[in-house]
Amino acid sequence: MDLRFLGEIQTMVVTARLLQATVTAFAAILANGSVVSWGHARCGGDSSAVQSQLKGLQKLQATAGAFAAILADGFVVCWGDPGFGGDSSPVQSQLKGVQQLQATAGAFAAILADGSVISWGDPDCGGISSAVQSQLKGVQQLQAAGLAFAALLADGSVLSWGDPDYGGDSSKVASQLKGVQQIQASGRAFAAILADGSVVSWGDPESGGDSSAVQSQLKGVQQLQATDDAFAAILADGSVVSWGNPEGGGDSSAVQSQLQGVQRLRHS
Repeated sequence: MDLRFLGEIQTMVVTARLLQATVTAFAAILANGSVVSWGHARCGGDSSAVQSQLKGLQKLQATAGAFAAILADGFVVCWGDPGFGGDSSPVQSQLKGVQQLQATAGAFAAILADGSVISWGDPDCGGISSAVQSQLKGVQQLQAAGLAFAALLADGSVLSWGDPDYGGDSSKVASQLKGVQQIQASGRAFAAILADGSVVSWGDPESGGDSSAVQSQLKGVQQLQATDDAFAAILADGSVVSWGNPEGGGDSSAVQSQLQGVQRLRHS
């Protein structure tokens, strides 16, 4: 490899204001709104094919093998492995006025200015939302688990699609998903805070998709945070309740007496 080329990249990346990563590549938004990428070419490390379009970038998102960028005019540019969402050509004409992007391991989903959603990439990872497309209106928030998406609608209901084992099927709890205020995602499950401060979760039970063991404690929930395998909730009194895989943070019993007056949760 030409070391001079590496030096050129390093000089440009010094002014980066945002970094994203696939499994084997990085992409950086520079201060002038352009992009520099490096790493495995097929997984997004080579953006030369779309470099002339990568101007005025506002946001950048990544799957395991591709990148997608929102431009200042609301259009989207993708690059990387087509099987991981790196080719948005089948839906490109619809990607106008994009407000938000989310990504699973192999697909992207975009909220448009009119509150509708467009998704593309691996169908098994949520890349096809046709089963719920007619209902995806007035979308306020998108969250992504490893292989599924969940959308919060303006009426407080929730729609999900993708791999059912990762939370892509919320039909079993659909009747409870009313007045939803916020959605959070672990790697294989989703959890939603309702207007009354209670929580509904679905997806893989071992990743927090089953909160029945702590359901009676989940009252007055103010905030949700997630690791890849568990959820934690801050209650109105500043205490914390967690559930999911104990090795992923789902068991806070060892520090429960210290979890008082908690203001904010972060995850590693």
